[in-house]
Amino acid sequence: MPNLIAALLSFIVFLSPAAAQETSSVSSLLKSVATRGDLRTLKTVIVARDGKIIAEQGYRGYSPSGSTNIKSASKSIVSALVGIAISKGLLEGPDQKIAPILKSDLPPSADARINEITIGNLLSMQAGLGRMSGPNYGRWVSSRNWVRFALAQPFDDEPGGRMLYSTASTHLLSAILTKVSGKSTLALARDWLDPVEGFRIGAWDRDPQGIYLGGNQMAMSARSLLAFGELYRNSGRTTAGQQIVPADWIERSWQAHTISRFSGDAYGYGWFNRRIAGEDVYFAWGYGGQMLYIVPSLKLTVVMTSEENEPSARNGYRDTLHGLLAEIIAVARTS
Repeated sequence: MPNLIAALLSFIVFLSPAAAQETSSVSSLLKSVATRGDLRTLKTVIVARDGKIIAEQGYRGYSPSGSTNIKSASKSIVSALVGIAISKGLLEGPDQKIAPILKSDLPPSADARINEITIGNLLSMQAGLGRMSGPNYGRWVSSRNWVRFALAQPFDDEPGGRMLYSTASTHLLSAILTKVSGKSTLALARDWLDPVEGFRIGAWDRDPQGIYLGGNQMAMSARSLLAFGELYRNSGRTTAGQQIVPADWIERSWQAHTISRFSGDAYGYGWFNRRIAGEDVYFAWGYGGQMLYIVPSLKLTVVMTSEENEPSARNGYRDTLHGLLAEIIAVARTS
């Protein structure tokens, strides 16, 4: 026993300097961000390496444990729920047509192309229906029935065609999950993702019919978002080893199904991916700069939350956040 204890102590001493240096370097980087004008709307950053938080920082009174609106980063969570629903036999798979499920909400004299839209098309933003994001978002959420309004939009492309980013697509997935399960999307999330330590969804907006808004207006802490990211980094398994999201679903979700015309990034099933600092990075992105980054090669999971009422794309802020991630990657590589 004394020899075993001595061996363990020597192992800890051997690892501790490197771990301490990494923690110190990343912590210093995150503290320096507080004085940067280009990151003035940043609220929190958490950096985890191989499942352990090595540094976290809140700015201007914000805390990583505080609730925040993760905006469209919630689309990645809806994608996970779809993958779980498929594994449970509630849905057939990405090639399943949506019209039979949503038949009560289809418009009269509907365009025949509506019968060709699949679950996968909704996940990859390739439904072809007119977009209900950006300038069209307000009139959509002002309608009396969001599902019917979305399905009644004219086609701007063929199903399976170019990417047309639309929160209505993920809301249709929320409606589909509700119909096939007989439970609300929030109830499903709390049930299916409950084994994930630290994961919790707080407030979440609903449409006039009571369907939770798939892909927006979801309250969650940065630490909760980190827990979800860690689930994906670990191929869908919890820290206790329980398989929650099928590993092959995560692989499929991270594959490039289309390309964003706005950013040039590849897009899978609720996840963007691009090369940052020479590494493959998969990320969820919400309006204002709500970011969940996963860098599998370095075992990194990084969360950044920002003020939710300012844009992050057209003003270059999203690219600034990508740049901050690149700085974190640089530190992680040398540690």
